[in-house]
Amino acid sequence: MARRPSSVALDDRALAEFTAFAVRLGEIAGRAILPYFRAAIDIDNKAGAGSYDPVTIADRSAETAIREEIARVYPTHGILGEEHGAKPGRDRLTWIIDPIDGTRAFIIGQLHWGVLIALSDGERPTLGMMHQPFTGETFTGSRLGAEWRRGAERRALHTRACPRIEAAAVSATDPAMFKSGAERDAFRALAARARMRRYGGDCYSYCLVAAGLIDLVIEAGLQPYDIQPVIPIIEGAGGIVTSWSGKSAAGGGQCVAAGDPALHRVALEMLSAAATDA
Repeated sequence: MARRPSSVALDDRALAEFTAFAVRLGEIAGRAILPYFRAAIDIDNKAGAGSYDPVTIADRSAETAIREEIARVYPTHGILGEEHGAKPGRDRLTWIIDPIDGTRAFIIGQLHWGVLIALSDGERPTLGMMHQPFTGETFTGSRLGAEWRRGAERRALHTRACPRIEAAAVSATDPAMFKSGAERDAFRALAARARMRRYGGDCYSYCLVAAGLIDLVIEAGLQPYDIQPVIPIIEGAGGIVTSWSGKSAAGGGQCVAAGDPALHRVALEMLSAAATDA
């Protein structure tokens, strides 16, 4: 019996169709989320005592709306979402969902949060989308390129040249995400050499790498739904995303995203001693 292929090859037409669908999913999620933004809502802690991993009705409602639309339009596709788990499909295509990446920012009224969606071909994300409903911005990416859009505006995204760490703008959502001493030391040594460091960006920082405004994002402890949607956006704009050892970042964990491949090599040299997947 012939083996089922481990991945699904998508031609340009299919990739464009699925990207347009991902954009629609982001808009559907946004309509579910916005009534709860900067409003008094209950916040649950998924992590339990001793830690904090907030989730709200906005997260859960948005993912439900996304999943219902996927099931309606592409019933054979699988789904992996942060809030409602995995639903295996009848083929290798799987939608990866983080309904609100940056829930901490969301619950205090900040803007660094967004709807993250990717489509995996069975091996890696082939397209990615981030939608910020409050600002109306959408970032998309695939091998066809990367794009920013807001309303009728469209702009191709391109990373910027920055081969030296001393000239780089470096971002991490929270230094506390580096749990081990080796992780903390490696990040601090790299960040100390950078021209500028900024924290708290969540998914927005990755999109700003694609836009040529941030040079390097370094993080740890990520889940697949945190990173897979932004990989095609950055790669489509000319950047690179890997683990700290230079392997695939699709599984999450320690991730480094760079706009300039030369800067990525510098970052890997400085982070490799603390890489857990080496």
